[in-house]
Amino acid sequence: MDKITVQVANESHYIYAQAVCDLIEESAKQRGTGIAKRKPEYVREKMETNKAIIALDGEELIGFCYIETWDHGKYVANSGLIVNPKYRKQGMARRIKKLAFDHARNKYPKAKVFGITTSGTVMGINSDLGYRPVIFAKLTQDEAFWKGCQSCPNYDILERNERSKCLCTGMLAPSKEEEEAMKFDLTDKIINKSAGE
Repeated sequence: MDKITVQVANESHYIYAQAVCDLIEESAKQRGTGIAKRKPEYVREKMETNKAIIALDGEELIGFCYIETWDHGKYVANSGLIVNPKYRKQGMARRIKKLAFDHARNKYPKAKVFGITTSGTVMGINSDLGYRPVIFAKLTQDEAFWKGCQSCPNYDILERNERSKCLCTGMLAPSKEEEEAMKFDLTDKIINKSAGE
């Protein structure tokens, strides 16, 4: 575990693209729920544009997560979080997700961060990062995002409910700019209250 790195992926990580895709597919089968299937070309594009996080133990793939933007940058999602079964229950998902969250917010400071998941572990990590459960209407309505759900075995549930609900839980965090404005407002209120006493 002393050779573990969690970092923003780049072109040097192309060699892991197929392994990432295999791990995504394997994870979806094990859970019996949906993780959108991805092709190596898609994963490489995320690496090339610095929109992915990769975790390695030396040269062994531990985990992966990627960033997508929607609605012309109004929303950003950390998607496809996976961890090699050998490395689960060691805090790796949390480390990968935290870096993906921070990287997405720094790269797109005006964008709200959202995700949909069926994983209780991911919901817990998201809550710790500041996400809150929301109805699907509060998430991006970008058709391309919802089209990505088509490879999920539960897609018929989503369609039947006109994209209002599914087995996934929608979660949303404020943009970096919104969070900074909220902190500023709170500090301002505390200062004004103290000055008035």
